[in-house]
Amino acid sequence: MSHLNRRQALRLFAAAGAAGLSAPILSACSPSSDGTQSNSALPGGPPVKIGMIVPLTGMYKDFGNDMDNGFNLYLQLHENKLGNRDVQLIKVDEGDTAEAGKAAAEKLIKESNVLALTGVVNPLTMLALRDTIETAQKPLIGSNASPAALQGVKYIWRTSFVATEPGQAIAEWAAANSGGSLAIVGADNPGGDDEEIRAFSEKFRGAGGTVNGSPRMTPFGGKDFGQVLGQVRNSGATSMFAFYSGTSAIEFVKQFKAARFPSSFKVFAPGSLTEGYVLKQQGDAAQDIYTAMNYSPDLDNATNRRFIADYQKAFGTIPSTYAMASYDAAAVLDKAIGDATRNLDSFTLNAAIGRLGQIDSPRGGWQFSQSRTPLQRWYLRRVRADGAILSNVLTAELKTLG
Repeated sequence: MSHLNRRQALRLFAAAGAAGLSAPILSACSPSSDGTQSNSALPGGPPVKIGMIVPLTGMYKDFGNDMDNGFNLYLQLHENKLGNRDVQLIKVDEGDTAEAGKAAAEKLIKESNVLALTGVVNPLTMLALRDTIETAQKPLIGSNASPAALQGVKYIWRTSFVATEPGQAIAEWAAANSGGSLAIVGADNPGGDDEEIRAFSEKFRGAGGTVNGSPRMTPFGGKDFGQVLGQVRNSGATSMFAFYSGTSAIEFVKQFKAARFPSSFKVFAPGSLTEGYVLKQQGDAAQDIYTAMNYSPDLDNATNRRFIADYQKAFGTIPSTYAMASYDAAAVLDKAIGDATRNLDSFTLNAAIGRLGQIDSPRGGWQFSQSRTPLQRWYLRRVRADGAILSNVLTAELKTLG
């Protein structure tokens, strides 16, 4: 797999961003490679309403900011149009609980009569929304991880990934590089279903890895990890799989660093442990942590280079996978609205999404699988410093899942 040296990538992205200040932005009205005009060059139709469910307040707000940025960047680059129709984007606060997220979705459906919905950070919210979305027959293009239990749906699509996939992607590599026995730690899921940890453990053992004792679970949202880290240190484990995200990930990594484990001790994790805003707050404590994710800013493809440059120009930072997945959600809606029949409604839009085929994405090309989640490549990343920059640096391609 071809990818950029970190220094080369940053120079390239910076140059692209500078060029973007003077060069016109390529929009969907440009001719395609076969000489035909894309959707936005065709006659348009009435404006469409799209509902966005993201946390505007509370503990998930930073995830919501990234998803909001990604979707709005796509709109900015396409003259606030999807499928050559003007867009009215209606945002509602997902809040911290599944109940709050469900109420937000119901408001969009009943009061705003949106054509489709997007967003949703909390996996438990996605489960709570299932019956609401399927009954209303309004497509929901979710842009964050979703539970594997969400099967058999017709109107729920996801541009991110199934929550079990990061662990499955890194398990074989971790088994070959654990150096002995591996401890598993993670937060107790409020729903009582730790599917992510089970998926990793099964794949890890299947690849010949040795698990050190039972998974050591900590309270959901907890910030004191001294006891569990002490247990791992005294267990004789030579490596660890850690499943945390958000503020818990920040505190866990900082306390792991303070615990002064041996330099040979390795930490493996889903990408959420060091992704986006959390890595900035973890700082040097995150050095050398290995994660599996469906995206890295180092990916060497033309779509990613443009995305990085445009995102840096708009927001002054490197995009996270949450921003990328939301950007792709807008791309899915753009293509599907343009490809739907003339009598555009939620039913014909949903059918058009099912016909889309491959999506040209910053992560590389992908398409929806039968489970309405991306069939996509997964990458191994390692947190490393390059000068003043700390990043999840692309190390290798792991496998394709979906």
